[in-house]
Amino acid sequence: MMHMTFYWGIRATILFDSWKTDSYLNYFLSLFACFLFSVFYQYMEDRRLRIKQFSVSKAPEPSSSVNTPLLFSKFGGRNWSASRFAVAILFGINSAIGYFLMLAVMSFNAGVFIAVVVGLAVGYLLFRSGDEEVVLVDNPCACA
Repeated sequence: MMHMTFYWGIRATILFDSWKTDSYLNYFLSLFACFLFSVFYQYMEDRRLRIKQFSVSKAPEPSSSVNTPLLFSKFGGRNWSASRFAVAILFGINSAIGYFLMLAVMSFNAGVFIAVVVGLAVGYLLFRSGDEEVVLVDNPCACA
């Protein structure tokens, strides 16, 4: 039976039918895996933002004398560099990890929920809490 409310217990099915926990050891190993997966999510997001920052700092300014973000074509105005592809690939990987974490939380097991949230917080603390000096503004226009 699939739970539709949060519950406490060691019996949980996480992501796949084959990933079932039925003992304390299996349950705590699964929680640890969810925790590590969440920390890895924050690490990958940090890598993506740093590559993007590097590519933005190396990108030439648009040739237009007036900054018109709504009229500037992103496809015609930029080179297709390796860093853009790397950022796109990392975005896809990070999106997949994020959806897996969301689906794991949708098992409605409170332990899994706590492991994911604590893993995200620890990963943020380890990898992204120094992002105050890293400011990326894709488009400064609020209407875009």
